[in-house]
Amino acid sequence: MKFGKELKSQMVPEWQDAYMDYGFLKTLLKDIQHFRHKTMPPPAHPPGLPRALTHYRAFSGLTSLKRSISMRSASGRQHHHEDLESQAILVNNVKKTNGEVGYQTTFLRASEDGGEYELVYFKRLDDEFNKVNMFYRAKVDEVMKEADELNRQMNALIAFRIKVENPKHAWFDTSENMDHLVSAVESSNKELSASISSFGRRHSKRVAEHMDQIDEDKSVKMTRSKSSTSSDRYSKEAKQLINQVVPEVTITGRPASLDILNRVTINRPADTPLPTIKGVLNVPVQTDMKFSSENLSKIEEQLKRAFTEFYHKLRLLKSYSFLNILAFSKIMKKYDKITSRNASKSYLKTVDNSYIGSSDEVITKLLDRVEATFIKHFANANRKKGLGTLKPKAKREKHRVSASLGFFAGCTVALVFAVILTIRTRNLFEKEGADRYMETMFPLYSLYGFIVLHMLFYAGNIYFWKKYKINYQFIFGFKAGTELGYREVLLVSFALSVLALASIHGNLDMEMDPKTKDYKQLTELVPLILLILAFAVLICPFNIIYRSSRYFFLTCAVHVFLAPLYKVVLSDFFVGDQLTSQVQAFRSIEFYFCYYSSGDFKYREHNCNKNDAYNTFSYILAAIPFWWRMLQCVRRFFEEKDAIQGWNSLKYFSIVVSFVTRTAYSKNNSTEWYIIAWVTSVVAGVVATYWDIVFDWGLLNRKSTNPWLRDKLLVPYRSVYFAAIALNVLLRFSWIQLVLDLKVSFLHRQTMIAIIAVLEIIRRGVWNFFRLENEQLNNAGKYRAFKSVPLPFNYEDDEDDD
Repeated sequence: MKFGKELKSQMVPEWQDAYMDYGFLKTLLKDIQHFRHKTMPPPAHPPGLPRALTHYRAFSGLTSLKRSISMRSASGRQHHHEDLESQAILVNNVKKTNGEVGYQTTFLRASEDGGEYELVYFKRLDDEFNKVNMFYRAKVDEVMKEADELNRQMNALIAFRIKVENPKHAWFDTSENMDHLVSAVESSNKELSASISSFGRRHSKRVAEHMDQIDEDKSVKMTRSKSSTSSDRYSKEAKQLINQVVPEVTITGRPASLDILNRVTINRPADTPLPTIKGVLNVPVQTDMKFSSENLSKIEEQLKRAFTEFYHKLRLLKSYSFLNILAFSKIMKKYDKITSRNASKSYLKTVDNSYIGSSDEVITKLLDRVEATFIKHFANANRKKGLGTLKPKAKREKHRVSASLGFFAGCTVALVFAVILTIRTRNLFEKEGADRYMETMFPLYSLYGFIVLHMLFYAGNIYFWKKYKINYQFIFGFKAGTELGYREVLLVSFALSVLALASIHGNLDMEMDPKTKDYKQLTELVPLILLILAFAVLICPFNIIYRSSRYFFLTCAVHVFLAPLYKVVLSDFFVGDQLTSQVQAFRSIEFYFCYYSSGDFKYREHNCNKNDAYNTFSYILAAIPFWWRMLQCVRRFFEEKDAIQGWNSLKYFSIVVSFVTRTAYSKNNSTEWYIIAWVTSVVAGVVATYWDIVFDWGLLNRKSTNPWLRDKLLVPYRSVYFAAIALNVLLRFSWIQLVLDLKVSFLHRQTMIAIIAVLEIIRRGVWNFFRLENEQLNNAGKYRAFKSVPLPFNYEDDEDDD
């Protein structure tokens, strides 16, 4: 694989703009190469491989090593002078207008033919280098601030743990053990002093202070430190640093001070129902600490997530540094090869001495110390368990998934043909019971069709999200290694389709038994049994059939059902949007309850459609998903103070109003209600369509570099976006026929309803891709590559500052 492709594959998607633009620099080098080929044809070489000039020098001998070294040292000054004369570039530090320090390259051969091409190249190279260096510096500063905060959180945790568990430190009762503690402190002093002396030669006092504050396990530190001799004299800053760090290092030898608990309070965010209700009712929030094992477990779990996210950030930052330094090395070597100059040496020396080149040891050391802290405090000193949590293994594709997928897909195709051939050969829809079948069994089985179709589109979304580098795992907040790939989703969908199609094939009876004058009771119960089985699998507590994904979906669904009591995150309102496209599925579930509870299913008879309460609730049920989404937007409006969410809630409210007016029209059938229902439906459709395209997809920007789209497009074909816009408009208004009550002579009423539901699911599948593409671009624009994890403790001094 070429380096350009490898660089793209290993980039942090949200930081893509912050990486060196390797591809563009290569195009500039190609321009230089083309000019040189035109103006400076390659010299004619004699046939065969030429020998290097060193092959013609006098033999230096096998035992003249010292002599050759002395000769090289004597002539070093002369070679250094020659190198200075042959240099093509000079790289200097410059202070920009905004006060920041950057690097500027002076090209010394600009007067040569083609020099203007190389000037353009070095100008862009400096821009990329300064961009990368500044971004890396900003991220390292963020990391150091987070390290400080985590250090304070750990101090509070240890004090809280001592208060809860009340450990007995018997060694403090004897002077002998006190002497042992003092000796441990002195050894830690020497260890730390040696470490700081060697480390301080390259890094500033502030950086080292951050590094050492988080290292609290001297035993781990001793195993990792290198044995080396160091001077007994240290700088004044290093000595001050030692005095600051010693209390942290000796934390393993004595209990932490409990005074810190007087300056902290428990952070209780209003992201669950009870705190939300208390906040609405202005009930004072309990901030007093309750020293219980339950609270300790919650605090440890919060800090565990915070450390895991922090460690992930450090690893990505280290990868960012490595890839960019490697990219600069690669591009400069290409430049040397094309121009036959030796400019890479001086430029890469500048890269090595820059912030990104010299501070890699900071991140490495911090990674080691985060590992030590996590293993000790959150993995009970079990290194394998701790690293397994910090470094989750990448998900591997399993052959049995592909094999099972092929099996169930083949069974699905076979059963589809079997059902079609059975209907055609037996002329089932021309028999007397066909209409009864369409009114009873068809709505029951169509539920599985809606679910399977939605899952198939979701699998397609995952495939294209991966193809176009959309980080859906981060956007949805999946735990690393638990997200489903498109193969797993296809496997589940085809398995469900096989069960549904097999049940349909066994239920293709259009006539009653001539002896009993009814249908077979067992086969009539098959749809209900299948529904119960699917629900049982969904809530199954055992670790089978992708439990983590099932519970993730259930959690999001519960948050949607109880809106606005839960804090709204993207995965929650994304699931809410999916539910708005499954209105007919909700109505099918309502029909299940009515059919099997009030009707005589053995005769395929029911009075559901004649029941006013059933019909009214059917319209209300269709509006409930939009009501949930409206409440989510209201919560975000008051919580985030975002006016866009207020307008979005009005959009969903207009859709709810359209359902209400359609319900009134179905009851009265008057001209006035028909006009009102028509107007509200059209208004809701226009607003929702405009919102989909402009706000959810970020398109229709007239001033964009891509006219009527947006500046950045992940799909390289603009026609795809225009086709998606047209399809969304067309399918968004397909449900208008429900108001018009159009009838097609060759289609049954239930078939028409199913087609409209299928069109809405297709529209939602297309919407999903472009919605996440826009979210990915928004994250990349803000370099947002990590989730913010709430911390358990609040310090009183922080509150005073606020």
